[in-house]
Amino acid sequence: MKNKLAKTLSLLGAGALVVGCATTSRMSSAELDKLTAEVVSSSFRDQGIVKVSTALANDETLTACDAADVTGKPLSAEATKAIEAANLKTIKWPANGKFLGDWKEGEKIAQSGRGMTYTDDAKTVNGGNCYNCHQIDKAEISFGTIGPSLYNFGKIRGVKDPSSPESKAMVEYTWGKIWNSKAYNACSNMPRAGHMGILNEEQVRHIVALLLDPKSPVNQ
Repeated sequence: MKNKLAKTLSLLGAGALVVGCATTSRMSSAELDKLTAEVVSSSFRDQGIVKVSTALANDETLTACDAADVTGKPLSAEATKAIEAANLKTIKWPANGKFLGDWKEGEKIAQSGRGMTYTDDAKTVNGGNCYNCHQIDKAEISFGTIGPSLYNFGKIRGVKDPSSPESKAMVEYTWGKIWNSKAYNACSNMPRAGHMGILNEEQVRHIVALLLDPKSPVNQ
């Protein structure tokens, strides 16, 4: 009896799947996008400090990159250039003109993955979660590899004195990359830390110091 019931349920499920596939195959791309958005939205709920409106927030950059990822077709050179230009305009440069802070504070931020999760208190200070994708210094025994190693970041780029005119371009690039990575790589996997409010200006300043200060363990 149990086997017969299981077989019946299995057939019903297969039938529903066939009907579903047949239905979606007749839908336009716009209709499929709308259906997908509705399914995703209904699968989430507000919990703790995390709100659905924030978690599922999207913009033209993410929409374009997600579409390219789904279709397997990279963005055109024109679209890539447009996205990077738009994101470059969003970079907030340091109000006081100082790009570097304290690398010791930067290390704490880079090694912290706390903040912005439903288990965090609203007062929890966000971390940069950098270690999850990058090696930061040679002392680490566990780190992510989604992004390139940051070890010797400033050293191999010839930054001996971050305050010198020769280092200006690299210092500004480093700040901009942390603030909004998509200004330099349209569909970068790197979070837009400053632009999305993950890190504030002072925190970005400390991360830049971690990467470029010759005294930082990153450059030893």
